[in-house]
Amino acid sequence: MSWTPELGLILLLAIPLGGSVGVLVFSRWANLREAATLISGAALLANVVMLVMAVDGGARPALDLMHVAGGLSLNFTLEPLGAVFAALASALWLINSLYSIGYMRGNHAKDQTRFYLSFTIAIAAAMGVAAAGNMFTLFVFYEILTLSTYPLVTHNGDEKARRGGRIYLSILMATSIGLFLPAVIATHFIAGSTDFMPGGLLADQVTPALASVLLLLYAFGIGKAALMPVQNWLPNAMVAPTPVSAFLHAVAVVKAGVFTMLKMSVYIFGLDFMRTIPAAHWLAWVAAISIVLASLIALSKDNFKERLAYSTISQLSYITLGAMIATPLAALGAALHIVMHAWGKITLFMCAGAIYSARHITNVSGLKGLGKSMPWVFGAFLVGSLSIIGLPPLAGAWPKLLLMMGATDPINRVFIGALIISSLLNVAYLLPIPARAFFAKAENEADGAPDAPAAKAPMLTVLPPVLTAIATVALFFLIGPILDFLRPVFESGGMS
Repeated sequence: MSWTPELGLILLLAIPLGGSVGVLVFSRWANLREAATLISGAALLANVVMLVMAVDGGARPALDLMHVAGGLSLNFTLEPLGAVFAALASALWLINSLYSIGYMRGNHAKDQTRFYLSFTIAIAAAMGVAAAGNMFTLFVFYEILTLSTYPLVTHNGDEKARRGGRIYLSILMATSIGLFLPAVIATHFIAGSTDFMPGGLLADQVTPALASVLLLLYAFGIGKAALMPVQNWLPNAMVAPTPVSAFLHAVAVVKAGVFTMLKMSVYIFGLDFMRTIPAAHWLAWVAAISIVLASLIALSKDNFKERLAYSTISQLSYITLGAMIATPLAALGAALHIVMHAWGKITLFMCAGAIYSARHITNVSGLKGLGKSMPWVFGAFLVGSLSIIGLPPLAGAWPKLLLMMGATDPINRVFIGALIISSLLNVAYLLPIPARAFFAKAENEADGAPDAPAAKAPMLTVLPPVLTAIATVALFFLIGPILDFLRPVFESGGMS
Protein backbone atom coordinates (compact mmCIF):
# COMPACT_ATOMS: atom_id res chain seq x y z
CA MET A 1 0.00 0.00 0.00
CA SER A 2 1.48 3.33 -1.04
CA TRP A 3 1.38 6.30 1.31
CA THR A 4 -1.31 8.91 0.70
CA PRO A 5 -2.22 11.98 2.78
CA GLU A 6 -5.45 10.24 3.85
CA LEU A 7 -3.47 7.22 5.02
CA GLY A 8 -1.17 9.67 6.80
CA LEU A 9 -4.16 10.93 8.81
CA ILE A 10 -4.91 7.36 9.95
CA LEU A 11 -1.26 6.86 10.87
CA LEU A 12 -1.36 9.93 13.13
CA LEU A 13 -3.29 7.75 15.57
CA ALA A 14 -2.15 4.30 14.48
CA ILE A 15 1.59 4.84 14.94
CA PRO A 16 1.59 6.04 18.58
CA LEU A 17 -1.13 3.53 19.51
CA GLY A 18 1.00 0.82 17.88
CA GLY A 19 3.86 2.09 19.99
CA SER A 20 1.71 1.62 23.09
CA VAL A 21 1.19 -2.02 22.13
CA GLY A 22 4.95 -2.41 21.78
CA VAL A 23 5.49 -0.84 25.21
CA LEU A 24 3.08 -3.36 26.75
CA VAL A 25 4.44 -6.38 24.86
CA PHE A 26 8.05 -5.57 25.83
CA SER A 27 7.26 -4.35 29.35
CA ARG A 28 9.64 -6.90 30.91
CA TRP A 29 12.56 -5.87 28.70
CA ALA A 30 13.53 -2.23 29.23
CA ASN A 31 15.68 -1.87 26.13
CA LEU A 32 12.98 -3.25 23.81
CA ARG A 33 10.25 -1.24 25.55
CA GLU A 34 12.17 1.99 25.07
CA ALA A 35 13.10 1.01 21.51
CA ALA A 36 9.36 0.66 20.78
CA THR A 37 8.86 4.19 22.06
CA LEU A 38 11.70 5.65 19.98
CA ILE A 39 10.77 3.74 16.81
CA SER A 40 7.15 4.88 17.02
CA GLY A 41 8.35 8.43 17.67
CA ALA A 42 10.60 8.39 14.61
CA ALA A 43 7.88 6.82 12.44
CA LEU A 44 5.33 9.39 13.59
CA LEU A 45 7.69 12.27 12.81
CA ALA A 46 8.40 10.85 9.34
CA ASN A 47 4.67 10.53 8.68
CA VAL A 48 4.02 14.10 9.85
CA VAL A 49 6.82 15.46 7.67
CA MET A 50 5.16 13.88 4.63
CA LEU A 51 1.81 15.36 5.67
CA VAL A 52 3.39 18.80 6.05
CA MET A 53 4.85 18.50 2.55
CA ALA A 54 1.43 17.52 1.19
CA VAL A 55 -0.27 20.47 2.91
CA ASP A 56 2.46 22.79 1.66
CA GLY A 57 1.67 21.57 -1.84
CA GLY A 58 -1.97 22.61 -1.44
CA ALA A 59 -3.54 19.37 -0.22
CA ARG A 60 -6.12 19.45 2.58
CA PRO A 61 -6.45 15.75 3.43
CA ALA A 62 -9.74 14.83 5.10
CA LEU A 63 -11.05 11.69 6.77
CA ASP A 64 -14.42 10.86 8.35
CA LEU A 65 -13.87 8.81 11.49
CA MET A 66 -17.49 8.31 12.58
CA HIS A 67 -20.88 9.98 12.63
CA VAL A 68 -22.53 10.78 15.95
CA ALA A 69 -26.17 11.51 16.70
CA GLY A 70 -27.57 14.96 15.97
CA GLY A 71 -25.43 15.67 12.94
CA LEU A 72 -22.18 15.70 14.92
CA SER A 73 -19.25 13.81 13.48
CA LEU A 74 -15.66 12.96 14.26
CA ASN A 75 -13.47 13.88 11.32
CA PHE A 76 -9.98 14.98 10.44
CA THR A 77 -9.02 17.79 8.06
CA LEU A 78 -5.40 18.90 8.10
CA GLU A 79 -4.61 22.54 7.28
CA PRO A 80 -1.39 24.54 7.83
CA LEU A 81 -1.96 25.48 11.48
CA GLY A 82 -2.78 21.90 12.43
CA ALA A 83 0.15 20.59 10.40
CA VAL A 84 2.53 22.89 12.26
CA PHE A 85 1.20 21.74 15.63
CA ALA A 86 1.50 18.08 14.57
CA ALA A 87 5.08 18.65 13.40
CA LEU A 88 6.00 20.44 16.62
CA ALA A 89 4.46 17.82 18.91
CA SER A 90 5.91 14.83 17.01
CA ALA A 91 9.42 16.31 16.82
CA LEU A 92 9.51 17.24 20.49
CA TRP A 93 7.96 13.91 21.54
CA LEU A 94 10.86 12.06 19.93
CA ILE A 95 13.41 14.29 21.69
CA ASN A 96 11.53 14.09 24.98
CA SER A 97 11.37 10.30 24.70
CA LEU A 98 15.15 10.16 24.37
CA TYR A 99 15.44 12.46 27.38
CA SER A 100 12.95 10.36 29.35
CA ILE A 101 15.14 7.28 29.00
CA GLY A 102 18.10 9.10 30.55
CA TYR A 103 16.00 10.70 33.29
CA MET A 104 13.93 7.68 34.32
CA ARG A 105 16.92 5.33 34.34
CA GLY A 106 19.18 7.86 36.00
CA ASN A 107 16.67 8.42 38.80
CA HIS A 108 15.71 4.73 39.08
CA ALA A 109 12.06 5.67 38.59
CA LYS A 110 9.33 3.13 39.23
CA ASP A 111 6.47 2.04 36.94
CA GLN A 112 8.29 2.94 33.75
CA THR A 113 6.01 0.81 31.54
CA ARG A 114 2.97 2.77 32.70
CA PHE A 115 4.93 5.98 32.14
CA TYR A 116 5.80 5.21 28.50
CA LEU A 117 2.33 3.79 27.82
CA SER A 118 0.64 6.98 29.03
CA PHE A 119 2.98 9.02 26.84
CA THR A 120 2.05 7.12 23.68
CA ILE A 121 -1.70 7.52 24.32
CA ALA A 122 -1.23 11.22 25.10
CA ILE A 123 0.69 11.91 21.89
CA ALA A 124 -2.02 10.11 19.90
CA ALA A 125 -4.56 12.46 21.52
CA ALA A 126 -2.37 15.45 20.62
CA MET A 127 -2.32 14.28 16.99
CA GLY A 128 -6.12 14.10 17.12
CA VAL A 129 -6.25 17.68 18.36
CA ALA A 130 -3.91 18.79 15.57
CA ALA A 131 -5.89 17.13 12.77
CA ALA A 132 -9.43 17.80 14.06
CA GLY A 133 -11.73 18.99 11.30
CA ASN A 134 -14.33 20.46 13.63
CA MET A 135 -14.61 21.71 17.19
CA PHE A 136 -16.49 18.60 18.36
CA THR A 137 -13.63 16.33 17.25
CA LEU A 138 -11.11 18.67 18.83
CA PHE A 139 -13.08 18.61 22.11
CA VAL A 140 -13.11 14.79 22.20
CA PHE A 141 -9.34 14.49 21.72
CA TYR A 142 -8.78 17.43 24.09
CA GLU A 143 -10.53 15.40 26.82
CA ILE A 144 -8.59 12.23 25.97
CA LEU A 145 -5.39 14.26 26.33
CA THR A 146 -6.44 15.38 29.81
CA LEU A 147 -7.28 11.85 30.97
CA SER A 148 -4.19 10.23 29.45
CA THR A 149 -1.82 12.72 31.10
CA TYR A 150 -3.37 12.36 34.57
CA PRO A 151 -1.35 9.16 35.32
CA LEU A 152 1.79 11.04 34.25
CA VAL A 153 1.10 13.91 36.65
CA THR A 154 0.50 11.48 39.54
CA HIS A 155 3.35 9.16 38.53
CA ASN A 156 5.36 9.47 41.75
CA GLY A 157 2.43 8.08 43.72
CA ASP A 158 2.92 10.03 46.95
CA GLU A 159 0.35 12.32 48.59
CA LYS A 160 1.86 15.42 46.98
CA ALA A 161 1.54 13.84 43.53
CA ARG A 162 -2.03 12.69 44.20
CA ARG A 163 -3.02 16.17 45.41
CA GLY A 164 -1.42 17.82 42.36
CA GLY A 165 -3.19 15.32 40.11
CA ARG A 166 -6.57 16.02 41.72
CA ILE A 167 -6.17 19.75 41.11
CA TYR A 168 -4.95 19.10 37.57
CA LEU A 169 -7.88 16.87 36.69
CA SER A 170 -10.60 18.80 38.52
CA ILE A 171 -9.77 22.20 36.99
CA LEU A 172 -9.28 20.92 33.45
CA MET A 173 -12.41 18.73 33.52
CA ALA A 174 -14.55 21.39 35.23
CA THR A 175 -13.62 24.07 32.71
CA SER A 176 -14.00 21.82 29.68
CA ILE A 177 -17.31 20.21 30.67
CA GLY A 178 -18.75 23.30 32.37
CA LEU A 179 -17.72 25.91 29.79
CA PHE A 180 -16.02 24.49 26.68
CA LEU A 181 -18.66 21.80 25.97
CA PRO A 182 -21.63 24.22 26.28
CA ALA A 183 -19.84 26.54 23.84
CA VAL A 184 -19.44 23.67 21.36
CA ILE A 185 -23.10 22.69 21.76
CA ALA A 186 -24.25 26.30 21.33
CA THR A 187 -22.09 26.65 18.21
CA HIS A 188 -23.71 23.55 16.71
CA PHE A 189 -27.19 24.78 17.63
CA ILE A 190 -26.61 28.19 16.02
CA ALA A 191 -24.68 27.16 12.91
CA GLY A 192 -25.88 23.57 12.47
CA SER A 193 -22.24 22.47 12.49
CA THR A 194 -18.99 22.81 14.39
CA ASP A 195 -16.83 22.60 11.25
CA PHE A 196 -13.77 24.83 11.02
CA MET A 197 -14.60 27.31 8.27
CA PRO A 198 -12.39 29.87 6.51
CA GLY A 199 -13.53 33.31 7.63
CA GLY A 200 -15.31 31.91 10.69
CA LEU A 201 -18.29 29.59 11.10
CA LEU A 202 -20.21 32.08 13.26
CA ALA A 203 -19.33 35.25 11.35
CA ASP A 204 -22.51 37.23 10.63
CA GLN A 205 -24.66 34.55 12.32
CA VAL A 206 -24.76 35.97 15.86
CA THR A 207 -24.95 39.41 17.40
CA PRO A 208 -21.82 40.86 19.05
CA ALA A 209 -23.51 40.42 22.46
CA LEU A 210 -24.19 36.70 21.95
CA ALA A 211 -20.76 36.29 20.37
CA SER A 212 -19.27 37.80 23.55
CA VAL A 213 -20.98 35.17 25.70
CA LEU A 214 -19.76 32.36 23.45
CA LEU A 215 -16.25 33.76 23.31
CA LEU A 216 -16.04 33.95 27.12
CA LEU A 217 -17.22 30.33 27.37
CA TYR A 218 -14.54 29.23 24.91
CA ALA A 219 -11.72 31.33 26.39
CA PHE A 220 -12.17 30.14 30.00
CA GLY A 221 -13.38 26.69 28.99
CA ILE A 222 -10.11 26.01 27.19
CA GLY A 223 -8.41 25.59 30.56
CA LYS A 224 -5.22 24.20 29.04
CA ALA A 225 -4.48 27.72 27.75
CA ALA A 226 -4.03 28.64 31.46
CA LEU A 227 -5.60 32.07 31.18
CA MET A 228 -5.95 33.57 34.65
CA PRO A 229 -7.85 32.75 36.86
CA VAL A 230 -8.00 29.10 35.64
CA GLN A 231 -4.22 28.59 35.63
CA ASN A 232 -3.72 26.92 39.02
CA TRP A 233 -3.63 23.40 37.58
CA LEU A 234 -0.33 24.12 35.83
CA PRO A 235 1.97 24.88 38.79
CA ASN A 236 0.33 22.05 40.75
CA ALA A 237 1.16 19.63 37.95
CA MET A 238 4.87 20.26 38.57
CA VAL A 239 4.83 17.37 41.08
CA ALA A 240 5.33 15.16 38.02
CA PRO A 241 8.75 13.89 36.87
CA THR A 242 10.58 16.45 34.74
CA PRO A 243 9.99 14.66 31.38
CA VAL A 244 6.27 15.00 32.12
CA SER A 245 6.68 18.69 32.94
CA ALA A 246 8.48 19.16 29.62
CA PHE A 247 5.66 17.31 27.84
CA LEU A 248 2.97 19.39 29.54
CA HIS A 249 4.68 22.72 28.80
CA ALA A 250 6.16 22.22 25.36
CA VAL A 251 4.94 19.12 23.55
CA ALA A 252 1.22 18.67 24.00
CA VAL A 253 -0.96 19.86 26.86
CA VAL A 254 -0.60 23.63 27.13
CA LYS A 255 0.21 23.83 23.44
CA ALA A 256 -3.05 21.99 22.72
CA GLY A 257 -4.79 24.66 24.79
CA VAL A 258 -3.43 27.68 22.98
CA PHE A 259 -3.71 25.88 19.63
CA THR A 260 -7.42 25.40 20.37
CA MET A 261 -7.72 29.07 21.34
CA LEU A 262 -6.22 30.12 18.01
CA LYS A 263 -8.29 27.65 15.96
CA MET A 264 -11.42 28.97 17.68
CA SER A 265 -10.58 32.59 16.86
CA VAL A 266 -9.66 31.90 13.23
CA TYR A 267 -12.18 29.25 12.19
CA ILE A 268 -15.16 29.55 14.56
CA PHE A 269 -15.43 33.34 14.86
CA GLY A 270 -13.06 34.55 12.13
CA LEU A 271 -10.50 37.30 12.65
CA ASP A 272 -12.63 40.04 11.06
CA PHE A 273 -15.63 39.20 13.24
CA MET A 274 -13.40 38.80 16.33
CA ARG A 275 -12.38 42.44 16.09
CA THR A 276 -16.04 43.50 16.43
CA ILE A 277 -16.77 41.38 19.53
CA PRO A 278 -16.63 43.44 22.78
CA ALA A 279 -15.46 40.42 24.83
CA ALA A 280 -12.39 40.03 22.62
CA HIS A 281 -11.04 43.36 23.86
CA TRP A 282 -11.86 42.49 27.48
CA LEU A 283 -10.07 39.15 27.09
CA ALA A 284 -7.07 40.89 25.55
CA TRP A 285 -6.83 42.85 28.80
CA VAL A 286 -7.13 39.63 30.82
CA ALA A 287 -4.32 38.14 28.75
CA ALA A 288 -2.13 41.23 29.18
CA ILE A 289 -2.67 41.19 32.96
CA SER A 290 -1.87 37.44 33.00
CA ILE A 291 1.34 38.11 31.06
CA VAL A 292 2.64 40.61 33.61
CA LEU A 293 1.22 39.10 36.80
CA ALA A 294 2.46 35.57 36.09
CA SER A 295 5.92 36.99 35.32
CA LEU A 296 5.95 38.77 38.68
CA ILE A 297 4.95 35.55 40.45
CA ALA A 298 7.71 33.67 38.59
CA LEU A 299 10.19 36.24 39.87
CA SER A 300 9.20 35.40 43.46
CA LYS A 301 9.61 31.61 43.15
CA ASP A 302 12.76 29.88 44.34
CA ASN A 303 11.61 26.40 43.32
CA PHE A 304 13.07 25.82 39.86
CA LYS A 305 10.06 24.14 38.23
CA GLU A 306 7.54 26.50 39.83
CA ARG A 307 9.43 29.46 38.38
CA LEU A 308 9.32 27.87 34.95
CA ALA A 309 5.62 27.01 35.37
CA TYR A 310 4.61 30.61 36.02
CA SER A 311 6.83 31.65 33.14
CA THR A 312 4.77 29.34 30.92
CA ILE A 313 1.49 30.85 32.17
CA SER A 314 2.80 34.25 31.14
CA GLN A 315 4.04 33.05 27.77
CA LEU A 316 0.80 31.23 26.93
CA SER A 317 -1.10 34.47 27.39
CA TYR A 318 0.97 35.96 24.55
CA ILE A 319 -0.91 33.57 22.25
CA THR A 320 -4.30 34.38 23.73
CA LEU A 321 -3.47 38.08 23.40
CA GLY A 322 -2.66 37.68 19.70
CA ALA A 323 -5.87 35.71 19.15
CA MET A 324 -7.95 38.39 20.86
CA ILE A 325 -6.29 41.33 19.09
CA ALA A 326 -7.17 39.34 15.95
CA THR A 327 -5.23 41.33 13.37
CA PRO A 328 -3.53 39.06 10.83
CA LEU A 329 -0.05 39.99 12.09
CA ALA A 330 -0.96 39.49 15.76
CA ALA A 331 -2.59 36.11 15.04
CA LEU A 332 0.42 35.06 12.95
CA GLY A 333 2.69 36.09 15.83
CA ALA A 334 0.56 33.99 18.18
CA ALA A 335 0.91 30.95 15.91
CA LEU A 336 4.67 31.44 15.72
CA HIS A 337 4.86 31.74 19.49
CA ILE A 338 3.34 28.27 19.88
CA VAL A 339 6.34 26.91 17.99
CA MET A 340 9.16 29.11 19.20
CA HIS A 341 8.19 29.06 22.87
CA ALA A 342 7.98 25.27 22.81
CA TRP A 343 11.61 24.81 21.73
CA GLY A 344 12.87 27.31 24.28
CA LYS A 345 10.76 26.07 27.19
CA ILE A 346 11.47 22.37 26.68
CA THR A 347 15.16 23.29 26.79
CA LEU A 348 14.72 24.94 30.20
CA PHE A 349 12.76 22.04 31.68
CA MET A 350 15.17 19.42 30.42
CA CYS A 351 18.05 21.39 31.91
CA ALA A 352 16.20 21.50 35.25
CA GLY A 353 15.83 17.72 35.08
CA ALA A 354 19.50 17.21 34.25
CA ILE A 355 20.47 19.30 37.27
CA TYR A 356 18.11 17.31 39.49
CA SER A 357 19.49 14.01 38.15
CA ALA A 358 23.05 15.13 38.97
CA ARG A 359 22.59 16.89 42.31
CA HIS A 360 18.93 16.52 43.37
CA ILE A 361 18.69 20.31 43.61
CA THR A 362 15.20 21.76 43.18
CA ASN A 363 15.72 25.43 44.16
CA VAL A 364 17.32 28.23 42.18
CA SER A 365 19.19 29.34 45.31
CA GLY A 366 21.06 26.02 45.35
CA LEU A 367 22.63 26.42 41.89
CA LYS A 368 25.67 28.48 42.89
CA GLY A 369 28.84 27.41 41.14
CA LEU A 370 27.33 24.44 39.30
CA GLY A 371 28.18 25.91 35.91
CA LYS A 372 31.79 24.72 36.21
CA SER A 373 30.75 21.06 36.47
CA MET A 374 27.72 21.29 34.13
CA PRO A 375 28.73 23.80 31.44
CA TRP A 376 26.69 22.21 28.63
CA VAL A 377 23.52 22.14 30.71
CA PHE A 378 23.75 25.74 31.87
CA GLY A 379 24.94 26.87 28.44
CA ALA A 380 21.80 25.33 26.92
CA PHE A 381 19.73 26.96 29.66
CA LEU A 382 21.22 30.34 28.80
CA VAL A 383 20.39 29.94 25.10
CA GLY A 384 16.85 28.78 25.88
CA SER A 385 16.38 31.72 28.25
CA LEU A 386 17.54 34.26 25.68
CA SER A 387 15.05 32.79 23.21
CA ILE A 388 12.20 33.08 25.74
CA ILE A 389 13.26 36.68 26.40
CA GLY A 390 13.07 37.33 22.66
CA LEU A 391 16.62 38.32 21.74
CA PRO A 392 17.89 37.74 18.19
CA PRO A 393 19.35 35.65 16.67
CA LEU A 394 17.10 33.23 18.58
CA ALA A 395 13.68 31.89 17.61
CA GLY A 396 11.70 33.71 20.30
CA ALA A 397 12.47 37.11 18.78
CA TRP A 398 10.12 36.69 15.80
CA PRO A 399 6.75 36.11 17.49
CA LYS A 400 7.24 39.02 19.89
CA LEU A 401 8.08 41.29 16.96
CA LEU A 402 4.98 40.21 15.04
CA LEU A 403 2.74 40.53 18.10
CA MET A 404 3.94 44.09 18.63
CA MET A 405 3.52 44.93 14.95
CA GLY A 406 0.00 43.51 15.08
CA ALA A 407 -0.92 45.72 18.05
CA THR A 408 0.00 49.10 16.58
CA ASP A 409 -3.51 50.49 16.10
CA PRO A 410 -4.53 52.94 18.85
CA ILE A 411 -6.90 50.64 20.74
CA ASN A 412 -4.24 47.95 21.11
CA ARG A 413 -1.01 49.92 21.61
CA VAL A 414 -1.19 49.52 25.38
CA PHE A 415 -0.59 45.79 24.93
CA ILE A 416 2.84 46.49 23.45
CA GLY A 417 3.75 47.83 26.89
CA ALA A 418 2.69 44.54 28.51
CA LEU A 419 4.93 42.62 26.10
CA ILE A 420 7.90 44.89 26.84
CA ILE A 421 7.39 44.68 30.61
CA SER A 422 7.12 40.90 30.36
CA SER A 423 10.39 40.68 28.40
CA LEU A 424 12.17 42.71 31.09
CA LEU A 425 10.72 40.44 33.78
CA ASN A 426 11.89 37.42 31.72
CA VAL A 427 15.41 38.81 32.04
CA ALA A 428 14.96 39.25 35.80
CA TYR A 429 13.76 35.70 36.57
CA LEU A 430 15.68 33.67 33.96
CA LEU A 431 19.17 35.13 33.53
CA PRO A 432 20.12 35.00 37.24
CA ILE A 433 19.95 31.20 36.98
CA PRO A 434 22.91 30.71 34.58
CA ALA A 435 24.64 33.75 36.12
CA ARG A 436 24.45 32.15 39.57
CA ALA A 437 25.73 28.87 38.15
CA PHE A 438 28.66 30.31 36.21
CA PHE A 439 29.78 33.26 38.34
CA ALA A 440 28.73 32.69 41.96
CA LYS A 441 30.92 30.66 44.27
CA ALA A 442 29.60 27.33 45.42
CA GLU A 443 28.74 27.09 49.11
CA ASN A 444 31.69 24.82 49.83
CA GLU A 445 34.05 27.28 48.05
CA ALA A 446 32.75 30.17 50.11
CA ASP A 447 33.33 28.17 53.31
CA GLY A 448 36.82 27.12 52.24
CA ALA A 449 35.75 23.48 52.18
CA PRO A 450 37.04 21.02 49.56
CA ASP A 451 35.25 21.03 46.21
CA ALA A 452 32.25 18.76 45.88
CA PRO A 453 32.55 15.89 43.40
CA ALA A 454 31.84 16.90 39.81
CA ALA A 455 28.16 16.62 38.87
CA LYS A 456 27.42 13.70 36.57
CA ALA A 457 24.10 13.96 34.84
CA PRO A 458 23.20 11.05 32.54
CA MET A 459 24.27 11.84 28.99
CA LEU A 460 20.71 11.40 27.71
CA THR A 461 19.60 14.22 30.00
CA VAL A 462 22.32 16.53 28.65
CA LEU A 463 22.28 15.89 24.89
CA PRO A 464 18.55 16.62 24.27
CA PRO A 465 18.55 20.16 25.76
CA VAL A 466 21.73 20.96 23.85
CA LEU A 467 19.97 19.87 20.64
CA THR A 468 16.84 21.92 21.38
CA ALA A 469 18.99 24.95 22.26
CA ILE A 470 20.71 24.64 18.88
CA ALA A 471 17.25 24.40 17.28
CA THR A 472 16.26 27.79 18.78
CA VAL A 473 19.14 29.32 16.81
CA ALA A 474 18.35 27.43 13.61
CA LEU A 475 14.66 28.39 13.73
CA PHE A 476 15.56 32.07 13.78
CA PHE A 477 17.07 31.69 10.30
CA LEU A 478 14.32 29.36 9.01
CA ILE A 479 11.59 31.91 9.64
CA GLY A 480 10.94 32.56 5.93
CA PRO A 481 9.57 29.10 5.03
CA ILE A 482 7.61 28.93 8.29
CA LEU A 483 5.94 32.28 7.60
CA ASP A 484 5.18 31.28 4.02
CA PHE A 485 3.56 28.08 5.28
CA LEU A 486 1.40 29.75 7.96
CA ARG A 487 0.48 33.05 6.27
CA PRO A 488 -2.45 31.61 4.23
CA VAL A 489 -4.22 30.69 7.50
CA PHE A 490 -4.54 34.32 8.47
CA GLU A 491 -5.04 35.74 5.00
CA SER A 492 -7.68 33.39 3.59
CA GLY A 493 -8.57 30.95 6.34
CA GLY A 494 -6.07 28.31 5.28
CA MET A 495 -8.50 25.44 4.59
CA SER A 496 -9.67 26.39 1.11
